[in-house]
Amino acid sequence: MGILNILNLVGGLALFLFGMQFMGDALEKRAGGKLESILARMTSNKWKGLLLGLAVTAVIQSSSATTVMVVGFVNSGIMVLRQAISVIMGANIGTTVTSWILSLTGIQSDNIFVSLLKPSSFTPILALIGIILYMFLKSNKSKDVGQILLGFAVLMFGMESMSDAVAPLKDVPEFQDILLMFTNPVLGVLAGAILTAVIQSSSASVGILQALSSTGQITFGSAIPIIMGQNIGTCVTALISSIGANKGAKRAAVVHLCFNIGGTIIWLTVFEVLNMFIHFDFLANQIGVMGIAIVHSVFNVLCTLTFIPLTKQLEKLACIIVRDNHKEQKIQTLDTRLYATPAVAIENCSKVVIQMATEAFTSIKSAFSLILKYDQNIAEEIRNSEKKVDKLEDNIGNYLLGLSAQSLTDKDNLTVSKYLHLIGDLERISDHAVGLMSSAKEIDEKSLTFSDTAKKEIKQMYCAVEEILNYTLKTLTDDDLRSAAEIGPLEEVIDELKNQLQKNHIKRLQNKGCTIEMGFVLSDITTILERVSDHCNNIALCIIEANRESMGIHEQSKYLKKSNPLFQEKYEKYYDKYAIA
Repeated sequence: MGILNILNLVGGLALFLFGMQFMGDALEKRAGGKLESILARMTSNKWKGLLLGLAVTAVIQSSSATTVMVVGFVNSGIMVLRQAISVIMGANIGTTVTSWILSLTGIQSDNIFVSLLKPSSFTPILALIGIILYMFLKSNKSKDVGQILLGFAVLMFGMESMSDAVAPLKDVPEFQDILLMFTNPVLGVLAGAILTAVIQSSSASVGILQALSSTGQITFGSAIPIIMGQNIGTCVTALISSIGANKGAKRAAVVHLCFNIGGTIIWLTVFEVLNMFIHFDFLANQIGVMGIAIVHSVFNVLCTLTFIPLTKQLEKLACIIVRDNHKEQKIQTLDTRLYATPAVAIENCSKVVIQMATEAFTSIKSAFSLILKYDQNIAEEIRNSEKKVDKLEDNIGNYLLGLSAQSLTDKDNLTVSKYLHLIGDLERISDHAVGLMSSAKEIDEKSLTFSDTAKKEIKQMYCAVEEILNYTLKTLTDDDLRSAAEIGPLEEVIDELKNQLQKNHIKRLQNKGCTIEMGFVLSDITTILERVSDHCNNIALCIIEANRESMGIHEQSKYLKKSNPLFQEKYEKYYDKYAIA
């Protein structure tokens, strides 16, 4: 085997790995988070979890990616450990799909139709279609499909290059001697584990083994232990991913390791014991790409069938290995591990945005209660809430900026932009709660008193603000455009209420029914309430804009245009409801 063969081997391996990654990224993006979202909402049914883990891995072509995703879900509290176990098992079966695709390279037939199934026959056509879709069409969907086709073509070309590069090894006695070493089960398992740990992909290491099988020197006896070891090596990715995660995530990674080590030990032992008595003659036979795919699938299915009834025991074992630490901090809600699946990261981020909104809106309601009766404990809670909201804004903002650097669809980019705008308005609402609290404190410290009429008017304005807060939270929580449609007209009414309250105060001041000092406080309170409604309207407009593509021009106008009859009808409804004489 000369230097050119070695260069071709290295180049083929590089193309193979790149093609697998390139295709996997596009498949994941094209899935748009649907499979991942189903995975995140997993029930406790272990068979359903198994099937979904299999399906997701078959789609994104990487059990390592699925397992890392699961570690991130557990770390973020989306999934509990028991749910994660069955998904991990399903991922082990799903990863065998790649080896079956690669086995197509071994098709040999004089029949034209059968020959067309061989990748070398159709990948040039796929590559041509892929490059047209990827380079010349503007649609992101077309570009993703093109990327999938190109990735597949590059992967297969890399596989063919590796096979051609190692072909001369069939005549090298030293290569045969090395392969004989791997008939030793322990050495074979170690070789498979180390190779997979280095390249961090069992699919890729199986592909390399399939390429080497083209030499005709790989036997069943040497391939079986290597395939078993590859399952152990793929655990490295999840273990690395769990570094710095909480106990649940570490346990998910440990379950993956225990499952694969246990499966290898059990079935390798069973196989060797049976061989001692039965003496499997086929072990000395050459194994082809199809044979490797079969062994890979059978082994993973057997391991899963062995451990699927023992999920509770695996969970207990993981808890013993990774013990509880009562000093451990709360689960991190935002986890950068989910960047690998942007759709899930965004969905998880939306929950934290809703948490932030709930915190800010509750703070406003608590702050207004202080206007009527000041309480130092409630005031302290509002200060702490404001600090919490500030921290959430920083965390969400940094998380979204990191997420925006990933490969996102147009829809995901729009959602990231939406949340970056929303958190600014939510943080300002929280600040206004502190402003209300300060006004309440001033009233308490100076023993100021509103007139009964002023109290009634302020309460009326606050009721309108409370309603707009409720509509805003529903709009955020459910992406509810019906609720969003109520916010604009109601915000206009609140603007009118502010002006009316201040005019009424001037009249009372002229009639000596109020003081200038109380007028300043009332102006502060009404201005704060009006600005809160402005931020609610900003949030509604942001969500409406994010849904703009799904709405017609006529439908948008009922949310945005004051001249629209429906908008005016809602405005009049709320004006009548909250009118102040």
